[in-house]
Parts: sequence; structure tokens; C-alpha cells
Amino acid sequence: MATTEEILEWLNQFFNTQLFKLGSSDFTLKTLTVLILSLILLFFFTSRLSRFLVKKVFPKYNMNIGVSEAIATIIRYILIIIGLYIILQSTGIDLSALGLLLGALGVGIGFGLQNITSNFISGIIILFERPVKVGDRVEIDGLNGNITNISARATTVLTNDNIAVVVPNSDFINSRVINWSLTNNQIRINMEVGVAYKEDPFVVREILLEVVNKQAGVLLTPEPYVRFDGFGDSSIDFTLQFWTTEYIKKPLILKSEIYYSIFRAFKEKKIEIPFPQRDVYIRKAESEQ
Repeated sequence: MATTEEILEWLNQFFNTQLFKLGSSDFTLKTLTVLILSLILLFFFTSRLSRFLVKKVFPKYNMNIGVSEAIATIIRYILIIIGLYIILQSTGIDLSALGLLLGALGVGIGFGLQNITSNFISGIIILFERPVKVGDRVEIDGLNGNITNISARATTVLTNDNIAVVVPNSDFINSRVINWSLTNNQIRINMEVGVAYKEDPFVVREILLEVVNKQAGVLLTPEPYVRFDGFGDSSIDFTLQFWTTEYIKKPLILKSEIYYSIFRAFKEKKIEIPFPQRDVYIRKAESEQ
């Protein structure tokens, strides 16, 4: 039966087995094991530190959640870069030998990793320029939702249907993005309303203002306004304009509630809501007269 010394000697020989040579350094099984464990610990602790900063430290200074996420992510990237350098140095890997590997990586980027590189660089641009941030309400390519996370490669957008959509970061840089809450959480909503030609537009304006002023979630300052848009084919057209902060994440719900109230008010006041109609005149040909 093998003694403890023999087992330790065997383990020492096993972990010092040379896998390949990297420059002037021997890349052994021990080096590989230490490298993997160090990388796991590095990414684990930087991730936990980032969460700790966002949830425990930054809230004490009343920082916006988007700013907190951006700062925490930048700190994590910096720590990862520093940690990688320290790990490679401590494991005895010859950094000068990585030149060949970086060259091969550059060729790989040129052939098949353009999108990954583009998304990573776009993620850094987003974190520094902050055209969008965590918590913003955005609209991009027909997608509406709130940003819940910005990572190195992609941004997660949560829709009102509670569906998380992962959007590549480059889309936020290369596409037109509507950010509903970039400057503040106050937005103006426009609702189109049409009534029959026989109705008095001044009465219609009073009814619309009365309805919107009673609706919860509508700001009274700035004041709601009814814009007379003109004379349509079948109706007199108005646009009801009002501001809200409470419904910035679900404006369609607010519009729906107001439309319900408008319909009820029009019905009570006997205001006619028209439907498309045409007047058709039939003229007989002279030969038939």
C-alpha cells in the first residue's frame, strides 16, 4: 500500500506534467488548474462586488439606478482586466508569448467575431455615454419595454407582457432609439378624437377637458389641451394632449381608460361619433332621358 509521501510525490509529478510550452514558460496541469480556479473566483467576486455596490453602497448616496449600474459595471471591467494581468503573472505565463495568440484572435475577429466585438464596444459606449440606462423606457424597431440589464454583449428589455427580450448592444448604437425617460419621467400623450359635423366643437372641447382632468394619473400642470386638427372626410378632428409621469411604462392603459370615459361622456351628452360615409350621386345618361 502506497505511503502518504508516495501519494504526494505522485500528485506533484501529475500536476507538474507539461502540457505544452508557451514561450519560455512550461504550461503544466498545475498551471491550468490554478488558472481556471483563479478565473472562476475573479468573475465570481467581481460579480458579487458589482451587485453589492448597486444594492448596498450607491443607494446611500441617492444615486439613480442607471448611474449605479453603469459605474458598477465599469468598476467590474477594470477589476477583471487588473485581475487577469495579476493571474497571468502569478501563474508564470510569459505574456510576450501571448502575442501570437492575440494575432490569431485578431484574424478570428476579422473573419467571424465582428458582431461580438461590435456589441462589446457598443456596450462600453453605452456605459460611458449613457444614451440608455437601466430603468429607461425605450422603443427600438417596434419593441417597447423597460431596460432591466446592460451587459458586455447585450441589453435586456422587459416588455409590458413580462417578456424579456435580449437586444444586441450594437442595435442601440446603430439604430434609432426612442428613449421615453432620458431627461425625465414626464411624457405627453396624444389621443385622436373625431365627432360628427353637427356637433359644437366648443362643447366637445369642454367635455374632453372635463374627462381628462378627472382621470387619475394625468398631470394638471402642464394643463391638458384640446387641439382642433381640422375638418376630415367624415368628422371634425381633435387631438387631446395631456402629460403623465405615473403611466410612462404603460401609456396604452391610460389611453384605454380615457377612451372609455370619453365614450361614456359622449353617450350621456348625445355627441355623435361618426363613421366613414360617402354621398353617391347617380346621373342618368342623356340617351336614357
